[in-house]
Amino acid sequence: MVKTLSTMLPLGTKAPDFSLEDVVSGDKISLKTFADKKALLVMFICVHCPFVKHLQNALAALGKEYVDKGLGIVAISANDITTHPGDAPDKMKEMAETLGFNFPFCYDESQEVAKAYTAACTPDFFLFDADNTLVYRGQFDDSRPGNDVPITGKDLKAAIEDVLRDRKVDTQQKPSIGCNIKWKAGNEPPYFGV
Repeated sequence: MVKTLSTMLPLGTKAPDFSLEDVVSGDKISLKTFADKKALLVMFICVHCPFVKHLQNALAALGKEYVDKGLGIVAISANDITTHPGDAPDKMKEMAETLGFNFPFCYDESQEVAKAYTAACTPDFFLFDADNTLVYRGQFDDSRPGNDVPITGKDLKAAIEDVLRDRKVDTQQKPSIGCNIKWKAGNEPPYFGV
């Protein structure tokens, strides 16, 4: 496990489009899937990472809290399943069903979507407004495995509430931290290990 920080993609960046299959429904998911939403949260997570396991129930609860409030959510895993078979699509599906995810969970086999978003760690969060403009990237909150800080989601939720209420999102944002994305050998992006 390599502790890795978010790259902190510049605010104002437009959401890169993607077309990935939801491991549960088999539906193709893209930015158009969320065209009627006031905001879109793109989360890079996986099954095995202790940082994700620490937050997984809170992520499921976040989906339920905002399902009727205009927030679209998609979770994406980009880990190499050759080296990390526990993150394979069947394990992702099991995780989503066990936790009751009410949002798509997609597998980015090529890792190109993760690269387009400059995703670096799991979990890594990217929040876009109705124009698909990045307004928040960073941590869920200050809680980490073993630090005894309660899981509240305060950082991410504050940004979600602001964007849903047409308020300016605070630009002082702390990076997320987690396990590095498990890049396929030779497919590591330039920002990996920086």
